[in-house]
Amino acid sequence: MSKVFMMDLRSRGTSSNKQAKIKKLLEAAGSGLFHKDDLVAVKTHFGEQGNDGFIRPIYLRSGVDWLREEKAKPFLTDTNTLYSGKRAHAVDHEETASSHGFVPIVINAPVIIADGLRGENEVEISIEGKHFQSVRIAGAIAEADGMVVFSHFKGHGMAGFGGAIKNLAMGCATPAGKRDQHATRQKVIESKCIACGTCQTVCPVDAIEIGESAFIDSTICIGCGECMTVCPTDAIGLNWSTEIPGFNERMVEYAYGAVKNKPVVYVNFVLQVAPDCDCAPWSDAPIVGDIGILASTDPVALDRACLDLVNQQEINPASCLAHEHADSKFLMADQRDLFKAVHPNTRGEIQLSYGEVIGLGSQEFELVVLG
Repeated sequence: MSKVFMMDLRSRGTSSNKQAKIKKLLEAAGSGLFHKDDLVAVKTHFGEQGNDGFIRPIYLRSGVDWLREEKAKPFLTDTNTLYSGKRAHAVDHEETASSHGFVPIVINAPVIIADGLRGENEVEISIEGKHFQSVRIAGAIAEADGMVVFSHFKGHGMAGFGGAIKNLAMGCATPAGKRDQHATRQKVIESKCIACGTCQTVCPVDAIEIGESAFIDSTICIGCGECMTVCPTDAIGLNWSTEIPGFNERMVEYAYGAVKNKPVVYVNFVLQVAPDCDCAPWSDAPIVGDIGILASTDPVALDRACLDLVNQQEINPASCLAHEHADSKFLMADQRDLFKAVHPNTRGEIQLSYGEVIGLGSQEFELVVLG
């Protein structure tokens, strides 16, 4: 049974502020993992331009300072995106990171885009999985001696929810690796489409044409899902029953490859629990109130604990859950799943069950609440 350490958000002094809590969590979960002069990747998500749900840079500074006290050499990192936006190559990506406060003077560490200028710096890691024999991991992450993975726990339109596992899977892969994981093809529901063209503007490979309705050319589509994220009428979907289980399993295999033979400690921030990913260029109202910060060396146990905690909370009356999904069957006490209430076709639980199958971690955990 894996230990998951947690601290709530109560603070009445400098010794109990969030920065101090983060250090205490890292000491509890990761003491002794890293050694002198280890090059340690501090993996986070810099947030898409327009999004403000990402983890605050000053929180990452606490992790960096803890690593320096451990005599390691930390660097802050993320990977380029598959979809178009302000993080598709390292120049835009670093500018976006800087605009969100991820700069050396704040975090006390250099910022390195792990897969290089155009997302082509990768290392193939052998995993011999069900879907992949090897996975494409960003070079700077693959070559690092260890990692501290800071994840914002929130919803996701295809994965159901995003925590440590998704941060490893999509977040540590090159764009080619992200494409391998998606391997899905979106389709237009013509009766819902208003031919507004929003989907066309975000497609990174020009796979969408607009006539009386949008049309997605499946021979060109790379399955990134950005069109689904921006569609104002939910007119773009998938064959959810066949596509989503495989998508989640492929993510888990990539997560496994990202941390294979590497010491890693994970920290999840269950704050601003948004219904959508930080890849969206907006941040909707949180679906529940802030809960706390959790840490573990087991990403499956950590995500399981965070999911359980979220599902125990009262719904934020200002959220989309209260306004748009109040009649969802997944809000009923006997099958309460708040992320599934927002994204009913998703299968986020596969991240956890398949993670156990391939040895990424365990859903059995002991929650240790630190004072």
